[in-house]
Amino acid sequence: MDRRSFIKKLGTGAIAATAATTLQAPYVWPKGKTYHWRMVTTWPPDLPVLQTGAERFAKRVEEMSEGRLKIDVYAGGELVPPLGTFDAVSQGTVECGSGASYYWAGKTPAAQWFSAVPFGLNAQGMNAWFYSGGGLQLWEEVYAPFNVIPRPQGNTGVQMGGWFNKKIETIDDFKGLKMRIPGLGGKVISKAGATVVLLAGGEIYTSLERGVIDATEWVGPLHDLRMGFYQAAKYYYYPGWHEPGTTLEVIFNKKAYESLPVDLQRIIDVAAAETNLWSLCEFEAQNGAALQTLVNEHKVQLVRFPDQVLENLRKLAEETIEEEANKDPMARKVHEAFKAFKARVGAWGTVSEAAYYKAIGLSA
Repeated sequence: MDRRSFIKKLGTGAIAATAATTLQAPYVWPKGKTYHWRMVTTWPPDLPVLQTGAERFAKRVEEMSEGRLKIDVYAGGELVPPLGTFDAVSQGTVECGSGASYYWAGKTPAAQWFSAVPFGLNAQGMNAWFYSGGGLQLWEEVYAPFNVIPRPQGNTGVQMGGWFNKKIETIDDFKGLKMRIPGLGGKVISKAGATVVLLAGGEIYTSLERGVIDATEWVGPLHDLRMGFYQAAKYYYYPGWHEPGTTLEVIFNKKAYESLPVDLQRIIDVAAAETNLWSLCEFEAQNGAALQTLVNEHKVQLVRFPDQVLENLRKLAEETIEEEANKDPMARKVHEAFKAFKARVGAWGTVSEAAYYKAIGLSA
C-alpha cells in the first residue's frame, strides 16, 4: 500500500471511530434542581393579551427550561387583590407578578415613567429606551429598595382616549368629571379639574354603568369591545394622549430571582422579552377589526379630541410631569433621562416615521 492510500484509509477510520463514539455517548443536559413559582397579576381572568400574555410567559418558561421552572399564574383577586401584586412580590409572598408600573406611584413616583408618559414615547420608543437607552437599568434602580426586579413584558401601543358620557369640546369640560385613569395621565386631568378614580380592570364596567364614574379609559378597541363599555358610555375618544405606548411589566422577587441558576435567569429574561414583542403584535393585529365592530355593529360614536383640548392637555402634562419629577431625586433622575432620550429619538422620528406617514397620507 502506498503512502497516500494509507493516509486516506487511516483518516476514514478515524472519522468513523469519532462518529461511533458520538452516537454511543450523546451529551445529556443535566436538569438539576427544579423550581415551582407563583405569579399574581393585576388583570381579570382570561383577559386577552394581558392575562393570557402572563400565562403565555409562564408556559414559555416551562418549555424552555424543560420543566425545571414551573410558574402557576393567578389572575387579579384569585390569590391577592389586583393592586396588591407589587407588595406580594416585594414581600416574597409570591415569586413574581404582572401589571403596570404606574399602579405603584404611591410607593415611588419614579415608577410612573416606566409605563406611560403623556405625550411621551410610543411603543417603539419605549422599547428602544429600555433595551438600548439605559431605561431598564434605571427601572432596576428604582425597584431595588423594594427587593423587586422588573422586566418589560408587553406594550399596548397607542391607546384610545377613553369612554365618556358627555362630549369634551373644551378643556373646561373636564371640570367635575369623575374618571378612571391611572398614572401621570390621571394627574393631568386632575389638574384640569376632574376627579380621578383608580379602579382595577374588573371593577370598571359596573362603576361606569352605575354612574360611580362618568368616564374611563382602559386600553383600546380589542379590550374595550370585550369589556362592553359601549353599553355604558356614549362617546369613544381618540387619540390616547395619556398612554402613547404603555409598557406592561413582569416583576420578580429579588431573592427568588437570584436563587435561580444563571441559565434559568436568562430564560425568564428572554421569555419576558419575547412576550413583550408578542403582546404588541397582538394589539396591532386585532385593534383594527375590533374598532370596526364597535363602530359598524354597535354604532359607537368615534370622536377625536379637539386640537385645542389636546394643546391644553399638553401644557398641563408638561406642568404635571415637572411637579412629579420634583417629588424626589430618583423621579427627577428618571425624568431627565427619559426627556433626553425622547429628544434624541424624536429628532430621528421627524425625518423617519412621521415623514413616512405623512408621505403615504396616514398622518392625522
